[in-house]
Amino acid sequence: MNIPENIPTKQRAACVAVAESLAQAGGRALMVGGCVRDGLLGIPAKDVDIEVYGLDADAVEATLSQHYRLDTVGRAFGVFIVKGLDIDIALPRRESKTGPKHTDFVVEGDPNMSPLDAAARRDFTINAISFDPLTGELLDPYNGVTDLEARCLRHVSDAFSEDPLRVLRGMQFIARFDLVAAAETIALCRALTPEHLPMERLGEEWKKLILKGNQLGKGLHFLEDCGWLQYFPELEALVGCEQDPEWHPEGDVWKHTCHCLDAYAKQRIGDEWEDLVVGLAVVCHDMGKPATTYTDENGRIRSPRHDVLGVPVAKTFLERITRQKKLFEEVLPLVEQHMRPLALYRDGAGDSAIRRLAARVKRVDRLTRVAHADKNGRPPIECDGFPEGEWLLGKAAELEIKDNAPTPILLGRHLMECGIKPGPHFGKILDQAYEAQLDGVFTDLETGKVYLQSILPKSI
Repeated sequence: MNIPENIPTKQRAACVAVAESLAQAGGRALMVGGCVRDGLLGIPAKDVDIEVYGLDADAVEATLSQHYRLDTVGRAFGVFIVKGLDIDIALPRRESKTGPKHTDFVVEGDPNMSPLDAAARRDFTINAISFDPLTGELLDPYNGVTDLEARCLRHVSDAFSEDPLRVLRGMQFIARFDLVAAAETIALCRALTPEHLPMERLGEEWKKLILKGNQLGKGLHFLEDCGWLQYFPELEALVGCEQDPEWHPEGDVWKHTCHCLDAYAKQRIGDEWEDLVVGLAVVCHDMGKPATTYTDENGRIRSPRHDVLGVPVAKTFLERITRQKKLFEEVLPLVEQHMRPLALYRDGAGDSAIRRLAARVKRVDRLTRVAHADKNGRPPIECDGFPEGEWLLGKAAELEIKDNAPTPILLGRHLMECGIKPGPHFGKILDQAYEAQLDGVFTDLETGKVYLQSILPKSI
């Protein structure tokens, strides 16, 4: 086998050069993990991980520092980064679990460990494949290549249980690579809990699911099979929550959410922050339905105000996976307003309503993406178009608020120019002026100042 062609040419050459230098010093360098797996799948790889055998940390640093600039922040753990090449160098490590928490591990670099022993500590067989860039040898002690060809996700050993986060890693791998989990792996996952996992680690796996997954619904169904929805009760409540079969022939809210996420994955734009905000909003958009759904006197299933009442539920879910205040500020308004594009389109809403919507959600283009995913998450219904989204984006573009909230025209300095001294009344005046701006009472600074003069005697 040749060095994986998914790796950029510059990195491929560097991998060979690094391996040659380490071999001359008496070591052996193997490419490991995701870069090998992705190479077998033909998927582009950005980062390369190399594991070094037969040399201690001092010898690795001394050898490589002659040719490369190294980041040695992780040196205590036997980890080095080759600057400018996205290559991580690590010694194989022995990990001994000393308690229930994720921090209850003793980690020691062991240059004498064999590739077989090192592979045994990995999570899944598809990640336990290594490659020798000098000889072209593929080392696959746990039949990861066979599992990859069969699209099977299988744990390497019972040591898998030492880190419950691997359940969520399984979730995002299944979504990214279209895998099916082995029954014995699901059984092992069902015995694990995220009790001692920190929020940051949970959030990273959810982020990878949303940003990299192609079949997000499949990943979430894996979570369901593992019994892990109980740890995300806002999602678990969606299972079995009925919907009107005429509008939602796909089934309950859980199935709908999974289909919506698959639709979202097809329209990612490649901007990580924008995709993360929209993806999380799609996850959360119908979390208000379990508490609001009922069957009316005509036998129709309804969920009134589920958009608004779903906001605190969505907030609770987000609190399980992130502390980023900005995510709360940008995701929750999309949940609250996800039905507005269709409603405004049907009503033929004017500029004022669209300005107010943009002020609420910050970016109309985000909201239309959420609404598009919602509309396309209802198989076997196939949507021929998205007229409400096209209309709303067109109107927002005319008003120059497609990807931003309306910027306040009148500011504090304009009040000061009118002789008003700063104080608590400043905010009230500016809020009143902004509301008038959204209503179209004024559209530029000149007319804004005229408006300001008209309200000042009443406001002070």
